[in-house]
Amino acid sequence: MAPLDVAVVGAGPAGLILARRLAQTSAAFELFERHDDVGGIWNIDAPGSPMYETAHFISSRTMSGFDGFPMPEHYPDYPDYQQLLAYIQAFADEFDLRRHVRFNTPVDRAALGSDGLWELQLGTGETRQSRYLICANGVNWEPHEVSWPGQFNGEVRHSVTYRSPDEFTGKRVLVVGAGNSGADIACDASVSADQAFLSVRRGYHFIPKYIAGTPSDVFGERGPSLPHWLEVRFFQVLLRMINGDLRRYGLPKPDHKLFESHPLMNSLILHHLGHGDCIAKPDIERLDGDHVVFADGSREQIDLVIAATGFDRYIPFLADGLLEFKKGRPQLYLGIFARDCPNLAALGYVEFASAAYSHFEKMAELIVADATAPPGSATARAFQDLKANHHPDVRGGRRYIDTDRHADYVEIKAYRKILSQVRKKVGLPKGGNP
Repeated sequence: MAPLDVAVVGAGPAGLILARRLAQTSAAFELFERHDDVGGIWNIDAPGSPMYETAHFISSRTMSGFDGFPMPEHYPDYPDYQQLLAYIQAFADEFDLRRHVRFNTPVDRAALGSDGLWELQLGTGETRQSRYLICANGVNWEPHEVSWPGQFNGEVRHSVTYRSPDEFTGKRVLVVGAGNSGADIACDASVSADQAFLSVRRGYHFIPKYIAGTPSDVFGERGPSLPHWLEVRFFQVLLRMINGDLRRYGLPKPDHKLFESHPLMNSLILHHLGHGDCIAKPDIERLDGDHVVFADGSREQIDLVIAATGFDRYIPFLADGLLEFKKGRPQLYLGIFARDCPNLAALGYVEFASAAYSHFEKMAELIVADATAPPGSATARAFQDLKANHHPDVRGGRRYIDTDRHADYVEIKAYRKILSQVRKKVGLPKGGNP
C-alpha cells in the first residue's frame, strides 16, 4: 500500500478533532484506534478506561463543546460520562469521521525508517508507512503506580480500576490523592463505605462548580477581565466567604496561592468532610497489617486503599530515543511538536485550567498545517525554524507549584496568544474555524 501522508493514533476527542481538519485537506490519512469505537476514555467499556459510573465532565456544557458543534441544550450543566460519550459519537457521525478510523487496530510500535518515513507495526500484524505521525492516544491510560513500606492485609488498587460505589459497601476505604477524580471517588466512598478517609500531602484550593448560580468556568470566562493579581485576590476573598478556613475540615492550609495549581473543582467533598462521612488524613507513612499509619502518627483500620495518584504521559508505542521524556511527560514545543523530529506531533499533552476541546482545535490547526505543508515551502521552513529556535513563556510569567502534574502546565491566556502569534508566523489565514 502507498504510504499515508498522515497517521493519527487514537480516535478519542483529540483524534476526531484532527480528523475533521485533515478531511478538509487533500492528505491521505487514517486514524488507528485500538478499541471498537470512538470516544477514548469516555467509553467506560474500553479496556483500561479510567471512567467510573458517577463521573461527570469537570468543565461545563456551555464552555466545553467542539467548535461549531455545541453540546445539546437539554444536557445538564455538567454532563455525565454517558452523555459525553454520546456527544463525541454524534460529533463523529455529523462529520462522517468514522470512515477514516481503523477500529480494533492498535499501533504496537512506531519507528522512523532510514527513508524518513514512519514504520507503524499494527496489532493486526500489518505494517503501514506514513510521512507524518500524530499521537492523540490520550493521557489517562498509563497509571502512575505508587507503593508504601510495610505489609498490608487489605487491598490496594489504582483508581483506574474503580467503577462503582457498590465496591465500597461494608468497607473502610482510604482514597489517596485529592485530584478531581480522587475527590469524586472520596465522595462516592463517603456515601457507600462504612467509613471513608481522604489522604492528602498538601493543601488545595476548592472551587465550587457554581458561583452565583452560574457554572464556575462560565462565571470566570464571561466576567470582567481583571489583572492577574486582582483576579487572584478577588477569588481568594470569594472562596474564603464560600468555604471558610479549610483547616476546619481537617485539611492542611494550602501552601500556594490560588491558580498556582490545577483547580480542584469539587466542593461536595467539603460537605462530606464537614459531616464526618469522610475524614481527612495526611500522607501515608507505612502500611501495618490491617492498618494504615499516617505521617502524623495516627493509624486507621482500612480494608481498601484507592490510589488516585494520576497517570504517566508516556507514549508506549513510540520507539526509544525519538522523544525526550521528563517525569513521565514528553518534552514538546508548545506541548505539541517534537523539536528534533520534524514529522512528529502530539495533541492532548498540554495541561491548563480551561475547557479542552476548543483549545485542541487551535492546536490541531497548527499540527495539520505542519503535517500538510509541502516540503521546502514557506510554511514548512517557518515551522522548522520555530521548532528549533522558539522558546516562548507559555506560563505568561505565572508561578505554578513544583510537581510532576504541573511540569507541562500553561497559562491559557498567554498560551492562546502564543498560538495566535505562531499562526501568523507560519502564514495561516485569519479565522481558522473548521
